[in-house]
Amino acid sequence: MFRLRPRLHPPGAGRTGRLPEAVGTGTPDTAGRTAGAPGGRAGWRLLPAGLLALSACAAGAGENAGVEDAYRAVRHRMVRDRIEARGLRNERVLEAMRRTPRHLFVPESLRSRAYEDRPLPIGEDQTISQPYVVAFMSALADIEPGDRVLEIGTGSGYQAAVLAELGAEVWSIELLPGLAARAEEALRGAGYDEIRLRVGNGYLGWPEEAPFDRIIVTAAPPEIPPALLEQLGEDGRLVAPVGEASQIQELVLAYRDDDGEIVIEEHGAVAFVPMVDPRNR
Repeated sequence: MFRLRPRLHPPGAGRTGRLPEAVGTGTPDTAGRTAGAPGGRAGWRLLPAGLLALSACAAGAGENAGVEDAYRAVRHRMVRDRIEARGLRNERVLEAMRRTPRHLFVPESLRSRAYEDRPLPIGEDQTISQPYVVAFMSALADIEPGDRVLEIGTGSGYQAAVLAELGAEVWSIELLPGLAARAEEALRGAGYDEIRLRVGNGYLGWPEEAPFDRIIVTAAPPEIPPALLEQLGEDGRLVAPVGEASQIQELVLAYRDDDGEIVIEEHGAVAFVPMVDPRNR
């Protein structure tokens, strides 16, 4: 059984499609998905001074310690000005965002733009998630060190890396083989060797590794797949956009109450591309 609680937060952020104009703005994200966030258009402005300096540094010095320092400085500024300043106060998530090298998950030609708070293309008509969205969903999942976390939709690998920085044990499923291969290369190259990756149907989850403490879904099913709820642990939390592809969806948090009933909290309007079930193609 399900019990719906009313919206607890202002309009949230999505990883796919685009955020409705009434809520904010958004651009395409992983697997054709787009990301939006609470707040108005000011949240989408770039960090011109830092990014221009980073671009010049990268062009002149290549990948060396000085460039990594420059990336780190712009990354910290992005977290401060585009995530923390917009009300996210989970310090563990903020610190994970400060540590995760987003520039290693984008094409080399776009690395000078890696710390813009917006999605960027990563090939196959896909994009890397907006940093604010990753932070928002990670905070909503309330991940603790040692949690077993299933991610549905690996995309670039960036969200999985943030989960690892939070101390989670991560299992991640990606539908597109080419995208999964590039994500694996990026994750291994960045030192995230313990993340388990699989090419497969996210609707089915990863039953042989269940139960999971947390599940994060990065595309919109019309309803939460039953298999994912079945694979959620006793005190688990599931974060997902839910709704029809042609409509505005809702970012939801699902968990079991003391009676074992599934409670669904709404956390804001989002616009995601549909979660594809290859069995229905």
